[in-house]
Amino acid sequence: MITVLRTLALFLLCCAPAAAAQRTYYIAADEVLWNYAPSATNVLTGAKLKPDKSQLGFAYHKVLYHGYTDGTFSTQQQRSADQQYMGLLGPVIRAVVGDSVVVVFRNNSHLPLSFHVHGLRYLKTSEGAPYRDGSGSGVKPGDAVAPGQTYTYYFDVPERSGPGPMDQSSILWMYHSHTDELRDVNTGLVGPIVITRRGAARDDGSPNDTSREIFTMFAQFDESQSRLFKENIADPSTNPRRLKPGPSQFVDDNTMFSINGYIFGNMPLIDVHRGERTRWYVMSTMSDFDFHAPHWHGETVVINGMRTDTAELGPMGMIVADMVPDDPGVWLYHCHLNIHLEAGMVARYRTLP
Repeated sequence: MITVLRTLALFLLCCAPAAAAQRTYYIAADEVLWNYAPSATNVLTGAKLKPDKSQLGFAYHKVLYHGYTDGTFSTQQQRSADQQYMGLLGPVIRAVVGDSVVVVFRNNSHLPLSFHVHGLRYLKTSEGAPYRDGSGSGVKPGDAVAPGQTYTYYFDVPERSGPGPMDQSSILWMYHSHTDELRDVNTGLVGPIVITRRGAARDDGSPNDTSREIFTMFAQFDESQSRLFKENIADPSTNPRRLKPGPSQFVDDNTMFSINGYIFGNMPLIDVHRGERTRWYVMSTMSDFDFHAPHWHGETVVINGMRTDTAELGPMGMIVADMVPDDPGVWLYHCHLNIHLEAGMVARYRTLP
């Protein structure tokens, strides 16, 4: 009898789900000067880029989320060489179903900002979105974190936050500032969240059935709706021709149709390897016409169990596409809407042997 009980206890211990983890992230909002086309050329053709008639230029003041090593916010985490393509995206937040996530947020900008997540579970104190919800005065200081201040947000990852029955082993959510949602996102404050199915994750929370993960954001950044718009107009380094806001053409000319904050192929190459299980997390933002058709040249992907090379992506959309590359070369990766393609929503990836 004792032997049977010991065997049963050993079986239960071996088969029990891994203990839930608390994953803590230190993330700050930092003011930067961002260049959508650092080479000043259309990388695909070699032609020199010139600003449109009403366009300030290609560089704009923005506020981006950056990861830090600890709560002192003295050491910013640096991205590896194979992650440079991520551009203005915030750091990846990872968790496994059953985990909890803590985000210690530091506002290094001169604007009141917040940290709002999609998909995860939170109390009102961690919603990060101000509106009349009956919470009462002083209950939700995280809705608008003052410049120079730090606030801690707490999130849970229940089953309903993780992959569903037909999903891959991990799914994509996003986070962004929601103090002034439309303008905050156009200012650059957005990043990805990956939630992995329980029992399918490595120690760091990444899916154990995937060798390489790629993060891309198709974004129509309307710089006239940025919260730093006045600064960009007033600064000669971002407005060397001293243009003044005008009619609708001004808005059109200062809207950047970008992938990860780059236009006309200026995004650093994404490298994948032949035969490597590669997962693409693809998202969009929320401007006037953020409907996109991400298209991969040279390879195919599987989305929701179906084979394709072109996805459908709506405003604030989030999809997961699996690829096993088999065709070495440098390939286009772009939005297949004609106006977005012509406006520079084009990047490249490379399949290596």
